[in-house]
Parts: sequence; C-alpha cells; structure tokens
Amino acid sequence: MKKSVFWSVMLAVAGCVLVACGYSSKTYKPPSGLLQRVLASQSVSSPTAAAGLFIINGSNDTIGRGGISAGSSPGLMVTDPQRSVLLTFDSSTNRVGVVNTQRESLTGNVQLPGPTTSIVVPVSSVGYAAVPTAPLNGVPIGGLVAMNLTSGATTATITVPNARTVVSDSNGAQLLVFSNDSDSVTVVSPLLLNLGGPVTTTVPGFDRPVGGFFSGGNAYILNCGPECGGKQASVQILNLGTTPPTAGPAVAVDGATIGFLSGSTLYVAGVSPTNNLCTGETTTALTCGRLNIVDIGSMTVTSSAVITDGYHDHIDMGLGGQLFIGSYGCTNVGNVNNVQGEVRGCLSIYDTTNGNVTIPPDNGDVTGLQGFSSRYVEYVVEGGRLRVYDTTKDSLLLNSFISNGTIIITGVITDVKAIDFF
Repeated sequence: MKKSVFWSVMLAVAGCVLVACGYSSKTYKPPSGLLQRVLASQSVSSPTAAAGLFIINGSNDTIGRGGISAGSSPGLMVTDPQRSVLLTFDSSTNRVGVVNTQRESLTGNVQLPGPTTSIVVPVSSVGYAAVPTAPLNGVPIGGLVAMNLTSGATTATITVPNARTVVSDSNGAQLLVFSNDSDSVTVVSPLLLNLGGPVTTTVPGFDRPVGGFFSGGNAYILNCGPECGGKQASVQILNLGTTPPTAGPAVAVDGATIGFLSGSTLYVAGVSPTNNLCTGETTTALTCGRLNIVDIGSMTVTSSAVITDGYHDHIDMGLGGQLFIGSYGCTNVGNVNNVQGEVRGCLSIYDTTNGNVTIPPDNGDVTGLQGFSSRYVEYVVEGGRLRVYDTTKDSLLLNSFISNGTIIITGVITDVKAIDFF
C-alpha cells in the first residue's frame, strides 16, 4: 500500500513537471532539435534543392536538419506576437501557408483572391492581408482579407480600394489600411464585422500615406509625398480619440516610406526630390536617400543622415543600437565578387549611439532583416543571399561556422524570421 501511494505521488509530480507546473520550453526540442531557430524562405527549386523554408540554428548560423514545405515560391513571412504561428506567402499561387512553429510543419493554406505584400497576425488564430486587386461586386477592386488560420478559410473581404499595406495595433482591435495613390487612411475595426455597425472609416487630409505606428492613443502616419506622386513627405498625427478619427499636425521630412519607432523617437527613411546629394560620402552614386530622426512628442526633426537611395521598405534595430535600413531599386556600384574599387548596394547601417552611417560592400535589393535581443548579429537578405552582420563592427560576421558572413543556401532567399525569443 505504501509503495502504491509512493508511485502515485511520483507520477503526479512527474505529470506536474511536464504539464501543469510550468512546462519549460527549454526542455522541449522540436523536430529540428534546435532551441533557437530562424527560418529563411527560398523560392527557387533546383535539382539539388527544393523551394521551401530552411531552418537555421540561431545560435551559430548553421543550417539545421529538415525544412518546411511551403509551396513553390514562398517569400514574405510574418509571425504572431507569440511566434507560435508563421505565415508565408506563395507568389505563384497567391496562397498563405500556415506554419505551426512548434511542430515545424505546414498545417494549412488560405487562398487569397490576389497577390499581397502586407500581412499582419495580431493573434495566432486570425490574420489580415491587404490585397489591392481583390474583386468585389459593385465597388472598386481592392480589400482587406480576413483569414481564419485554424480553418484555413477567408472569413470576410473588407472593402478598401487598392489596399496595399495593413498595420495592426497590439491586439487587432484597430487596423490601419493604406491604399495606392490615395491621400486618405482607412481605419478598420474588425470586431464590428458581426455586429452590423460600420467597419471602416476613411480619414482624409494626408499626402500619399504608406504606413503608420500606434502610440499613446494616436497613430503616427508616414506620408510618402513626392516618392509616391504626392507633394511633401512628412510624419503626421492621426487622432484616434476623436469620433470620427481626424488628421492632425504634420512635420516635414526628406522622405518617408518606412520607419522604426523606439520610445518617442521615430526613425524615418526615404528619398527627397531635392535634398538627395551624397554629401559626406565618398561614392560614385549620384543620388542618396535620407534618414530623419523625429521626436514624436514635440513633432520635430532632431537630426538626419545620408543613406543609400532606392525605395526603402525594410528597417530593423539590432542589438547595440544599430539601425539596419534596406531598399530596392537603389544605385548599385561595383560587383561584390570583385574586391577592387567601390562596392555598394541597398543596405545602410545607422549607429543610433553616435550618428555614424556604414554602407556595407554588397550588391542587390534588401528583402529581409532580422535582429535579436540577446545576440549581436543581424540577418540580412540582400541580392538573394543570406548574410550575417556583426552589430559590434557593422561588418560581416567572421566565425568558424560560416564563410565570410554568408549562410550558403542553394537558390534565392527572400525573407528571414526568428521563431524563438532570443
């Protein structure tokens, strides 16, 4: 009897350890066997490698065993805040693949009515995609497609003509949708979909807005201005506390196609039609972009820096205060395979601690960035290659696991995302 009680207690303790008493993610190993994982989307099949998602060891940058099938042309990837779900867009079929990151497997697909370049996942069960060509009866094309990630179905297409970009608040209660060639921002309240009330509010008074950030009850909108056929690039307040929301004050900047908000500091990148000389840089490039630093509390520009040109659409802060800024269609100089002379591409690194800018010697469009909170590296996809930068030196990482800061993967890499918190 005593022996039976003993083993019952021991089994109960074991069950508590494994299930009810704080199961530690560090004791669980997914199929790859890695605890710090990064996924890279590779979109070209060859005799030696199939398209899909490569699993990379985030602690030493080596390629892990296995991989995840995600269609024939996976590219754009996004995750939910908990990183339990990752979505990847297959441009050949307009399907969104739903990946369970714990199991490292594709659990379903959601068919979109057209291509997208912008998806958000506020919670693990729901996603939204901006589809500019979504067909709708009796109204102009374009909409925000709501996706049930559990059933793999689209649950609604919310009318937003020419919808291009979607931004979510922290819980998905409010979304901002930005349309091509528009001077308005569409505020979407998806929780009203089943309540019969108005789901969208169109707010005029902007200048070709392309993105925004929620902060302190307001949103701060990036007005693209001349780069998108408008008049003046700026950062402008969207007052969300009024009914209906209204456009507020704006502060002019050189260009505004992408931004990164850190506290009350907003870093804004773009290209000015007039202030575009490469002053202070030794380069054969004839035009350069600008990074403006904006204090959103006072709505003033506090400083600026010269960066590469092109259309800036990627930005990320690495550990140590290194801001990585990427563009496409920039001025490429030299050849990365020829070490003689200047080599220049679409990547800029801005040191937020001293204002210095580094233009690494690499070529090509930047299509993916991923930094970490506990490791001084930044993954950069540039020209279809996956690079690893040492953020303490603003140069390619040199270690015994990878060659010249490059993770060798056959094919063309499009995006990169960490699926573990580190």
